[in-house]
Amino acid sequence: MPARRQRRLRRLPVFLSLIGLLAIGATIAPSAWGAPSAGGSLTAAQRATLLGYAKDTWAGFVAMTDEHTGLPADSLKSDGTRSVQTSTTNIGAYLWSTVVAERLGIIGHAEAVDRVEQTVGTLETMERHEASGQFYNWYDHRTGAKLTAWPETGAPLTPILSSVDNGWLAAALQVVSNTVPEVAARAGALYDSMDFGFYYRPAVNRIAFHVVPSTGESPCCYDTIVSESRIASYIGIAKGELPAKEYFGAWRTFPDTCDWSWQETKPIGVNRTYLGVNVFEGAYPYAGFKVVPGWGGSMFEALMPTLFVPEEKWGPRSWAVNHPLTVAAQIHHGLDEAGYGYWGFSPSNIPEGGYNAYGVDGIGMNPEGYPSNEDNTFVDAGFAGCRDGKPTPPPSAFTNGVVTAHAAFLALRWAPDAALADLAAIKNDFASYDRWGFRDSVNVDTGAVSNAYMSLDQGIEMAAIGNAVADDVLRDAFATKSVRKVLQPIIGMETFGAGPRSAAGAILQERP
Repeated sequence: MPARRQRRLRRLPVFLSLIGLLAIGATIAPSAWGAPSAGGSLTAAQRATLLGYAKDTWAGFVAMTDEHTGLPADSLKSDGTRSVQTSTTNIGAYLWSTVVAERLGIIGHAEAVDRVEQTVGTLETMERHEASGQFYNWYDHRTGAKLTAWPETGAPLTPILSSVDNGWLAAALQVVSNTVPEVAARAGALYDSMDFGFYYRPAVNRIAFHVVPSTGESPCCYDTIVSESRIASYIGIAKGELPAKEYFGAWRTFPDTCDWSWQETKPIGVNRTYLGVNVFEGAYPYAGFKVVPGWGGSMFEALMPTLFVPEEKWGPRSWAVNHPLTVAAQIHHGLDEAGYGYWGFSPSNIPEGGYNAYGVDGIGMNPEGYPSNEDNTFVDAGFAGCRDGKPTPPPSAFTNGVVTAHAAFLALRWAPDAALADLAAIKNDFASYDRWGFRDSVNVDTGAVSNAYMSLDQGIEMAAIGNAVADDVLRDAFATKSVRKVLQPIIGMETFGAGPRSAAGAILQERP
């Protein structure tokens, strides 16, 4: 009997528990399905499990962080070898994870201060773009020096200023400035000095991907609202460096006309105007509901900003509807559409080596994926009236599926029981967990497991656990009263085309 089939049979009780969890959502008020909370619905045993994950994941961060600079490596191999490079996002992930580690009692306050002070001190000395205050994308984590060549190969590396990566570092600095009094002023000064208006392109009302200072090149722009780039927009708007209308510049979906029929499928929606910006409130039909898609259908795109911004609270007619449907789509794809027996698809290591962007193709606007597997199995629903689709591949066509633990951690707020069951299965069915927490990814067919830990993905896991077990520690530290005053009215005025939220429960209720 194929290994995947054996695992699916062993996990039948888990599947039934997921069915029960999501079936509830089909029969109760939509606002109660996957009720967003800081962890109030978790049992004592679940909290203990999450704390255990956090302790081991934090040990991985300690192992990947340079003792002299306080900068984490981009990746850590299972033998303890660190990569040379680190990024602004990696540094941010380490900073907010340090705050979480203290709040969870894994380290004491004195150690947290020492670690944060060391990292902030290195940041103060690192080369950055003088005019904008933005940091470059890649540095040597051992020295803090800007990289101009890839350490592994010596190939040239052009230094760039990335809007989204600077956004994650700025988010972490905001957290530190509001949680570590001894370093608050210095972290706040760095945060204040980073100008996100630098990336704004008024002609399209969006922010650029990045800027190359040496050439002036600046590819434009982040086009989709379901994107990790939201964090840069939120920070820029909150600081007054971006206009409020920038939030409505990105597409919810591309238009529903034949000129745009190259996108994944035909969206359904209406036009609305917010702050003078005409917005097509499109959504993709998928598995019996409509969801506002990201570019690739990954969990990272959709949910990472929610680690810091209470989007579902501030956007009751937008993110409060879309986020649980995104989680439901990930579960549906993993358990039903592809039949992997596991779920959680997001950019991660290829288990056998390398890196790839994984997602749920059907809820991504990119017509060529992101795939959920190494063999690039895609769906094509077509574009009614413009382009014919193809039959949905059967589960047997989805071979060599790749799941990553950080995607399940991102679902904790909306489906805690399902997320914890999925994580337990990934841990128990594969050699995917050890002294430094979850390895980055698993091939669910072959059982191959990544030999590395990624600091960004470990940081996502620490953030999700911190919010769940320590009462939204990161959200409270980032989304202060002043941030809320600016952002909540903007986010709150919108109505997405997604829904109905209750359909999320019906997905697994209808399983044979």
